[in-house]
Amino acid sequence: MGKNENTETETHDARSRLVLAALRLFAEKGYEAATTREICEAAEANISAIRYYFGDKAGLYRVVFTEPMGETKCHTNIATYSDLPLAEALGRFFTEFLECLKKGEEVRLVMKLHFREMIEPTGIWQQEIDTEIKPQHEALVTVLKHHLGLQRIDADVHRLAFAIVGMAVYFYVGQEVVAAISPQLLSTPKVIDVLAERLAGYAISMIEGEALRRVQEANNHE
Repeated sequence: MGKNENTETETHDARSRLVLAALRLFAEKGYEAATTREICEAAEANISAIRYYFGDKAGLYRVVFTEPMGETKCHTNIATYSDLPLAEALGRFFTEFLECLKKGEEVRLVMKLHFREMIEPTGIWQQEIDTEIKPQHEALVTVLKHHLGLQRIDADVHRLAFAIVGMAVYFYVGQEVVAAISPQLLSTPKVIDVLAERLAGYAISMIEGEALRRVQEANNHE
């Protein structure tokens, strides 16, 4: 390995150590309480490294909020698969949505950080809602509107969309509960893929149930 390659590896390692150390400390203490000095000490990095890699503490926090998941996005847009049959589109949607669960400890720390952000907001959670969660929800309700043959998106379409996504969200926010009751459900990448397949099936049943409810309601009004 050449000198430049060694330098690049050391740079990458130092930056990665800072991100992981900051993730642990921000999740444990919150943005205000976690100091840049203790983050650098935990990462075995020079105090100037935060400015070099991230600009400042706020820049580090923004990176920590999402980067530990790597290139995998825990929010996926079902509109990407709008040309596929609904069952297949939902299968891919849940597979991508649950992919981050395969990262184990890192995703648990990220969820802890997200909970703390909700309690002690810095503004980054609102950005996440605006840039990731809202577009995802809008895409899903549009797909549901089309599948249900509706002229407009009503409150029940929103309820259905939240219920469908909520099934998957629970496996993030309720990881400790799942681990205590049925740990085998998240124990390996393979069983997480099975979970995605099952959730897609449950979602189809929910959609079919909503379609039937609407038919029955229409008949009752005749």
